[in-house]
Amino acid sequence: MAWDANRPVPWQRLAREWLLYVGIMAVVFVLFFRDNGLIGIMAGLLASGPMYLAFGYVLAKFGYQRKSLRELRAEPKTPRRGRAGSRESADDAPVTRAKPAPTKRTGGSAVAGRPGGSRRKRR
Repeated sequence: MAWDANRPVPWQRLAREWLLYVGIMAVVFVLFFRDNGLIGIMAGLLASGPMYLAFGYVLAKFGYQRKSLRELRAEPKTPRRGRAGSRESADDAPVTRAKPAPTKRTGGSAVAGRPGGSRRKRR
């Protein structure tokens, strides 16, 4: 998608997510880094806020909009067809594969001069 200056930016959601992150990480840092550098770590956490908001702003202007948990729960559960990473969507018809060509091991030898189903040893 292209940049669109008219797209709204979810400031409240971005700020709420960042505050949740800062709260959790502050507790973790206080528990594990009590001895030294706690002021520097907290300064780093506070400096991450403007960077997170700026990054979220740019993504929002490009059209990225992450689904909320409520939206994810409301989606119908459809079984996925195909392998992970394939471009096939759940709405596509299943792909039927062609039968592989017969080989000597599967009993369909097509080599000239040999009978197709013969399994006897050559002397």
